[in-house]
Amino acid sequence: MKNPVGYFEIPVVDLDRAIQFYEKVLGYEFERTTIDGNDMAWFPFDENAAGISGALAKGESYVPSTEGTLIYFSTDSIDETLTQVQAIGGKILYPKTSIGGQGWVAEFEDSEGNRIALHSQLEAQ
Repeated sequence: MKNPVGYFEIPVVDLDRAIQFYEKVLGYEFERTTIDGNDMAWFPFDENAAGISGALAKGESYVPSTEGTLIYFSTDSIDETLTQVQAIGGKILYPKTSIGGQGWVAEFEDSEGNRIALHSQLEAQ
């Protein structure tokens, strides 16, 4: 049996702005492509690593939102990540919160108006 989710896409209005936002917040480098007339920027993917990957996606059917599905990005430091979010104009929607033995979570609004979550297993209070 496989994990149920295999790929994600985050809707964007301005692909360059979104790439800059996620590069600064999470430190990822992106690979640009066009698929079926939609501009995409792929997050890194290592098929030997756990988890999934996805893309930033710009096109007619991609509408950023703070409602709906929520994607959690893993981070070693929610505090540092939220500092980066605020430094480049993002907003904290849900502050760093303990979820007991499962670690810590937080939510922010990205440069495009999407609600994105963070998870860290490593952090102390």
